[in-house]
Amino acid sequence: MTLSQGDNLQTILLVDDNPLNLDLLKETLDGAGYRLLEAINGPTALELARNEVPDLILLDIMMPDMNGFEVCRRLRAEPLSSDIPVIFLSGLGDMKDKVRGFELGAVDYIAKPFDLEEVIARVNTHLTINQLKKKVQKQRDELERELQQVADAQRSLLLKDLPDISGFRLAVIYETSRYAGGDLFDVLPLGDDCWGILVADVEGHSSRAAVLMAMSCALMRSFSGEATDPAEVLHYLNSQLCKVSSSRMVTAVYAVYDAENMTLKLSRAGHLHPLLYRPATGVSEIISEGIFPMGMKSYAGEKIPVEEIKLQSGDHLLFYTDGIIERRNAEDQMYGLDRLKEQLSRAALEPPRRSLCNIRDDVETFAGDRPADDDQTLLLAIVD
Repeated sequence: MTLSQGDNLQTILLVDDNPLNLDLLKETLDGAGYRLLEAINGPTALELARNEVPDLILLDIMMPDMNGFEVCRRLRAEPLSSDIPVIFLSGLGDMKDKVRGFELGAVDYIAKPFDLEEVIARVNTHLTINQLKKKVQKQRDELERELQQVADAQRSLLLKDLPDISGFRLAVIYETSRYAGGDLFDVLPLGDDCWGILVADVEGHSSRAAVLMAMSCALMRSFSGEATDPAEVLHYLNSQLCKVSSSRMVTAVYAVYDAENMTLKLSRAGHLHPLLYRPATGVSEIISEGIFPMGMKSYAGEKIPVEEIKLQSGDHLLFYTDGIIERRNAEDQMYGLDRLKEQLSRAALEPPRRSLCNIRDDVETFAGDRPADDDQTLLLAIVD
């Protein structure tokens, strides 16, 4: 049985300096429906591999000038041939030679003199494996493209440019752990020199989280009520999210900045306390009582606490998601809130974008080679 279909014959490159061995292999495989190429030395084999990119290579080890080990090493070093499965053919019986072949990337080893049924069986097996690998890779590539399209569509919902607010400088860093994410930020003009600031985090990292993030963004922008009241905004968002999600939480903090009075009113739904850096007192958390995360229970009849603070010139307000403080390093240690506070204090003399970049760089340095497993959002506002 072979895997050739119609005219799409799979190609096998036969490499052996002995013409009798080549004839025997061709006779064995010729009637099995494969397209066969042949080479009597290493350089010819490398040239055919580059030009034809066969599906499988049967490669003799003991050849003059360039042996099979060197041919295999060079095949693996070139992008076009690096993934072609190689089966070594040799009369060598030393286990060290077999080990060396596998270390160089061979997938199998057939000893001479050939057992013809064994040759056919092993060729079919590795061609099957190779074809399945290609199929899986194609599906993976297609999925990657689809996920990237989802990520691009999702990012298009977010603010491309933060608004210019008199006396209130803003910067944001938004990074998904992979493709589409569950974090959300928004800054909305509310009239009378007031601005709404939303930072939210959907539970999980699946496609459902991405969809819920997009819905939350749309709901926020379609809100027709009193957006200067943080409690009313969270009531509305929760009532709508409860209609579409009974098993997925959304944490959020919504704040309203009044530029004329230099005040900030905020409410939280299961979200982390924002941080406040004040030159005279250092970094502290803006503690507000908060309520349960949105999307899982009704807030009907429940009073949502609203915290109000008077801002001062030089204040730095940092909103963030848990992907920042829960970022882990190779020793499984978390970055933590104390490090974030320290970095906010250190970055206080920098412009907002530079401050956030300094924090982000410190998080990356702490994590080292361990990739992020959650989305990360930082939104910084500086009062002039």
